[in-house]
Amino acid sequence: MDPRLANAKDQSYELAADLLGCLRFCTRLPIPVYPFEKAPERPISLCARMLPIAGAIIGAIAAIVLWIAARLGLPPALAALIAVSSLVILTGGLHEDGLADYADATAGATAEQRLAIMKDSRIGAFGALALALTVLARVLSLAMIAADSLPAAMLVLIAVAAISRTLMLLALHLPPARSEGSGFAAAGPPEPVSAVAALMAFLLGLLPLLAGAGIIRVLLAMILAIAAAYWVVRLARRLFEGQTGDVAGATQQAAEIAAYLVYASTL
Repeated sequence: MDPRLANAKDQSYELAADLLGCLRFCTRLPIPVYPFEKAPERPISLCARMLPIAGAIIGAIAAIVLWIAARLGLPPALAALIAVSSLVILTGGLHEDGLADYADATAGATAEQRLAIMKDSRIGAFGALALALTVLARVLSLAMIAADSLPAAMLVLIAVAAISRTLMLLALHLPPARSEGSGFAAAGPPEPVSAVAALMAFLLGLLPLLAGAGIIRVLLAMILAIAAAYWVVRLARRLFEGQTGDVAGATQQAAEIAAYLVYASTL
């Protein structure tokens, strides 16, 4: 075989393996291990370049669910509720669980207390309120977008799913707050990997332009998503002195909600 073809084939397999790794990291889908995967347990920091694509796939599934619900004659609010529910089911509520634990942990007086609260599987008042408010914000925002334009809502789902999951990488640049757990196992990706992921997320973030969204709105959605994610990560540095898997989940949720609000805005 031509060495160039062999190299291209190897690169294709590597990209596919990275995508599968990202999907395993972000979802609870029963993805089997394929023979071409040389290291199926490859850390997210090394396969993160495909994180935007994994996010876009998750968003595309929810977009299809939204389209089916709308075509069945359901009003935008119910269609949006079903679409958001599909996101929760696909991910096993990973990000929502992280947000709830993060919110509960803010009640602690010291970093040690906050980490102990975060590790507790029980949900407290802050966590319950955070979940209720954020789910409501996501459903209402998506319903408003879908009521105005179903294609726009579908593309927003894909674009925001890609951007918000890529922004989880911001949390991984903090040192681990614990000596165990998913946060300890995940390190910040190398700069070239982060750069590729950021570029792909930016390009996917432009998708709503195809449904008539203005460039200012699209860019503002990206900027506010980044700002929300950065705020969550910066607060985590102060409260927990590092990152955990819950911090990454809360970062994704904050970025997603910020972007949805921009697209739902009538400005």
